[in-house]
Amino acid sequence: MSAASIHLSERLKRLGFAREKQIKLYGSQFEVVGDPIVMSETVVFFDAIEQKSGELMRVRIPLTIVHMAAQQAEIASAA
Repeated sequence: MSAASIHLSERLKRLGFAREKQIKLYGSQFEVVGDPIVMSETVVFFDAIEQKSGELMRVRIPLTIVHMAAQQAEIASAA
């Protein structure tokens, strides 16, 4: 994993995409069970359990959130 991917993953964890956190996304409530999985600069997933069905799912983090986290990670690493 590249340094940029590590920074992006850490920033996303601080935004709430970390284990044992609860997130409402795409109209569903999820309990995060895994750290963010960075596939590329624009594709990031996390593993979660959907509360309504109890199903384990791999959920894509919206691109706008990924871009915001990437910008914040760049600013933090430049400082």
